[in-house]
Amino acid sequence: MDTAFLITAAATLFVVLDPPGLVPMFIALTRGMSPDRRRTIAQRGCLIAAGILTVFALSGEAVLGFIGITIHAFRIAGGILLFLTALDMLFERRTQRREGQQAEPEHDISVFPLATPLIAGPGAIATMILLVGQAGGDWAATGAVIGLMFVVVAVTFVFLLAADTFERWLGRTGTLVITRLLGMLLAALSVQFVIDGVKGTGLVG
Repeated sequence: MDTAFLITAAATLFVVLDPPGLVPMFIALTRGMSPDRRRTIAQRGCLIAAGILTVFALSGEAVLGFIGITIHAFRIAGGILLFLTALDMLFERRTQRREGQQAEPEHDISVFPLATPLIAGPGAIATMILLVGQAGGDWAATGAVIGLMFVVVAVTFVFLLAADTFERWLGRTGTLVITRLLGMLLAALSVQFVIDGVKGTGLVG
């Protein structure tokens, strides 16, 4: 199994799921809730998101084949989508959209908007399909990608549990700095996805 591929997969999943960027939005959505309720919502949301991403990782390419889309075309489209996500992160539009989704204190936001689209959003789904496609049918590599996704979702859960602490430590400015740094890394990775997709079509050497 290619170590470089696993490192790239882990980095891509981390910047796409963006655990630090979820913290301020999670605080806003759960304002007024007890710590126990916050924990329950975070746990349920992460489990549902992991399930959604696993389903798309295992069957996403088959669905693409059924409707006549090659993985190379999807890799290019996914790269463009990830690049747009990176732009949102760099220019704060992503955070603004997230923070605009307010919820009543007793509303269960674990399925929507937490699990989807905030954790298992279009970018994360596209990333899982692309990474599994890059595994080339190797079940060990596919299992490693899914395992890495569960690790990143677990990290997201930890970030959500520590939302109050991070709010005190980082403040809004610190969180925005981290999100923008991750956005720069995601932009570079998304361009690599496009390059790989174009090469896969055979249009360029």
